[in-house]
Amino acid sequence: MLPLMNNICSGWNYVSNHASDDDGRVILIWKDPLNLQVIHQSRQSLTCILTIPNKYHIYYSAVYASNLAEDRLELWAELIHLHSTFDLQNKAWFVGGDFNQIVHASEHSSDAVVSQDHQMYMMQDCLLQTGLFDLRFNGPSQTWKNNQLPLPIAKKLDRQLVNNLAISSYPHATATFLPPLISDHSPCLLDLAYQLPKAGTQPFKFQNYRTKHLEFTKLAMDAWARLGGNCCSLADLCTSSPYTNYPIVSRRERPRPKMGVFASD
Repeated sequence: MLPLMNNICSGWNYVSNHASDDDGRVILIWKDPLNLQVIHQSRQSLTCILTIPNKYHIYYSAVYASNLAEDRLELWAELIHLHSTFDLQNKAWFVGGDFNQIVHASEHSSDAVVSQDHQMYMMQDCLLQTGLFDLRFNGPSQTWKNNQLPLPIAKKLDRQLVNNLAISSYPHATATFLPPLISDHSPCLLDLAYQLPKAGTQPFKFQNYRTKHLEFTKLAMDAWARLGGNCCSLADLCTSSPYTNYPIVSRRERPRPKMGVFASD
């Protein structure tokens, strides 16, 4: 494997779980000054400590779950064991990869999948016991597709999970699921310093060139009339508009948009 990695990622470091699986299902690649220390590996995961200069170090578990339900039970038990053994409740813990399992029926594209099954409950129980949940993300909610046009199916099999301390340590962390390209999975990019949109009211800008349109005056009057009747001022509009009877919801009360680690084949 060394010659291959030297050709593909010259100057980079790498580690795999070949010691636990002959196929080496999980490979981690990194470059200085990042430091990586493996603390646990199995057939379906590889867990390490990532040390970033001048940042909080994090625990990261890369997952490639089995296609077999009975094997995934071993993975759920393993994550629970890791949580207990390394006291990950008090550490910043990220868990990402291909879990080969949906958590809710809504994560399946088929209308026939409408209820929870045993496998969903088992993964939900694992997440509950380990305190893990989905990091906010951008991109498609369903990250895998079967690429079969007669009967297309899509599911959310890939996730970037975090615990509470991970969010406290990296409050701007965000996952982005990218286009699948050559794979049937959407790769996931984890950004620990994502620039969140600025809160607060932004100044309204009106481009004066719009007034030069030949029908600008007519369009403005029609729109004004449809919204609040034939008003002569903003005060008249506020008192006569049918929308003023609706409760006003502040920005803080509005639900935040859903934002939804990498995908392995």
